[in-house]
Amino acid sequence: MSSAVSSTVSKGTVRPVGPLVALLPAHNEEASIGAALDSLRDQTRPPDHIIVVADNCTDRTVEIARERGAEVHETVDNSHKKAGALNQVLEQLLPTMGDHAQVLVMDSDCTLDPEFLAVARANLREGSLGGVGGTFRGGPGGGLVGTFQRNEYARYERDVRRLRGKALVLTGTASVFPVSVLREVIAARRDGRLPDNSGAGSVYDLRVLTEDNELSLALLHLGYSILAPAACTLETEVMPTWRALSDQRLRWKRGAIENLVDYGWTRVTLRYWGRQLLSFLGVLATLLYVGSLVAAVGVGFTLHPFWLALTGVFALERVVTVRARGVRQMALAAPVVIEFVFDIFLQAVQARAFAQAFLGTERKW
Repeated sequence: MSSAVSSTVSKGTVRPVGPLVALLPAHNEEASIGAALDSLRDQTRPPDHIIVVADNCTDRTVEIARERGAEVHETVDNSHKKAGALNQVLEQLLPTMGDHAQVLVMDSDCTLDPEFLAVARANLREGSLGGVGGTFRGGPGGGLVGTFQRNEYARYERDVRRLRGKALVLTGTASVFPVSVLREVIAARRDGRLPDNSGAGSVYDLRVLTEDNELSLALLHLGYSILAPAACTLETEVMPTWRALSDQRLRWKRGAIENLVDYGWTRVTLRYWGRQLLSFLGVLATLLYVGSLVAAVGVGFTLHPFWLALTGVFALERVVTVRARGVRQMALAAPVVIEFVFDIFLQAVQARAFAQAFLGTERKW
């Protein structure tokens, strides 16, 4: 796409709020699906209907979901992972729903805090909003790598709150969409206003690695805004190993780059391209920094007061941004060098994502 497309949305209008259907895509989620469903039942305003979208499950996911009273939709011949599973059920569901109804798409390894749906639905009365998502904290486990992720998520939540909910993406962890907006996305893919690499003409583009990021860009290009209110909070699973985390982040980062390539240079993507540029410069800066340290160790060096002061400012920032997680995490962040290992890891994954996107290597989920 070379330019943003406009929407017929009337800004400032009040949108009626209809019934809400919760969709939980699940592939072998027997360990977490029960807690996810319980968190929906415990909402101050529970969903009107819950559907677990069981995608090629070989464990007890389907059995547990039915025991919890959820409807189960088992996918048929789906080879397109989460996006394909959701498209299958949405193609059947949307024609049966009114424009004022809403759809929650929620990962099966997440649990919503009790006020999530009530707050999301109240915000969606604003007609200019295309969707409402949440901010998440990391669940237990994972040892040191899990701790790093929990601190990272705490910083992300802090940033979103400081921006009053102006998130860059409605994450797949949990987001609520008006049915009328999802219908507009389908129509825009079919008439060429939005990219449709898979040619499916559905809510989700089947070819992309990050369907939540791509759908967020779609909503913004249709003239809607997106929001992550401070009270829309949830807990999500952390990756238990460095390998699993590497695979997850590589998909996220490469997917984000390729989504921007699909949409091109527009008023909407300008700030996203800017963030990619900053990420690229960050990779280069990290390489230079590590290289200079290695060289300095080889020839001997003395610490300059300027660099000591700069390190102190950086350490203070790391401590303050995890203050909400308590004294132990502040103490972990203070030495800088401990979390620097995690930062180097993320920069390495970012560099790999840039390389794969540039070379067009085979995509892996």
